[in-house]
Amino acid sequence: MATPEASPLGKTSAYIDHYDASLLFPIERQGKRDEIGIDSQQLPFRGVDVWNAYELSWLNHRGKPLVAMGEIFIPAESPRLIESKSFKLYLNSFNQTRFDSLRAVAELLERDLSAAAGAPVRVTLVPLNQMGHSADITTLPGECLDELDIEIEHYQTRPDLLHADATRDVEEVLHSHLLKSNCLVTGQPDWGSVVIDYSGPRIDRESLLKYLISFRQHNEFHEQCVERIFQDLRRYCGCKRLTVYARYVRRGGLDINPYRSNDEGFVVDNRRLVRQ
Repeated sequence: MATPEASPLGKTSAYIDHYDASLLFPIERQGKRDEIGIDSQQLPFRGVDVWNAYELSWLNHRGKPLVAMGEIFIPAESPRLIESKSFKLYLNSFNQTRFDSLRAVAELLERDLSAAAGAPVRVTLVPLNQMGHSADITTLPGECLDELDIEIEHYQTRPDLLHADATRDVEEVLHSHLLKSNCLVTGQPDWGSVVIDYSGPRIDRESLLKYLISFRQHNEFHEQCVERIFQDLRRYCGCKRLTVYARYVRRGGLDINPYRSNDEGFVVDNRRLVRQ
């Protein structure tokens, strides 16, 4: 099994500028899912990891460079996630490679990424002059928790901080921009904003914000943090309908935005936040 420690993270890497699919480094999801009680055969959610690629370039058949924005949708049910540095190295390998069309690039990306993830991956490439309204900056829905005047003592995950009022059922959307975790291997900071859209016992806001801040020194990949939050909210707060997603700040030309939901009507909104 490929482990994070064996990935290119934290190591000096040659930047290959001719196409090389072997640069991709997939990691099994199940190891971390075992820690939080998720059975891969009966996932408690559906979802997707949305990657936005801002540094994507290749050569046309005459050697002229082309650039585009990429949206990559990796399904949560895929058995493997793709380690982010390997993803960047792989995309850089397109830089001096010639392709006949934008479609050819997208099809190759879909083929390689699907093979690495173990499930169909969808790729959309958009030339910069066609971005239009899709590049608009948006804000998060619901009530922001960040102005709560609370004292913080814990910076490692503490799900026991969470509590909810079992006598009051609500439907509401809450969000915070104070999510920070660290890379599982290098310890580099990952900054993000998180949305919690739920129905069920009313979650105590102070306890929720303290819990989210408790990720501040926690080492885990983006996708794993969102799944942990999803599981903890179900277990400790009794959430019934639940959607959790995070919009992470880009690093090295990529941002990662994991979405997890048990709501059949859930729709992904991939508009950027101001920090993205």
